[in-house]
Amino acid sequence: MHSQFKYWKPYVSPFDPCKPILVKSYSTPPQLYMNFQPIGLAQFQSPIQALKHGTLWPQLYSPYPDPHKGVKPK
Repeated sequence: MHSQFKYWKPYVSPFDPCKPILVKSYSTPPQLYMNFQPIGLAQFQSPIQALKHGTLWPQLYSPYPDPHKGVKPK
């Protein structure tokens, strides 16, 4: 399975006047890793759960990590 979160370390010049960001990240949407939506894909148990996650299907849920924490999501 692919991770939807990607991390890399940019080049930091010794002459850069700004404080460098040591690790940058971005996320890719989970539907990029599905060729098509399979029949019988699991759904959230209640409409409230689906509304809180913004999708009916847990496999298509993509959380937004806090960029200031610097911790890789699990």
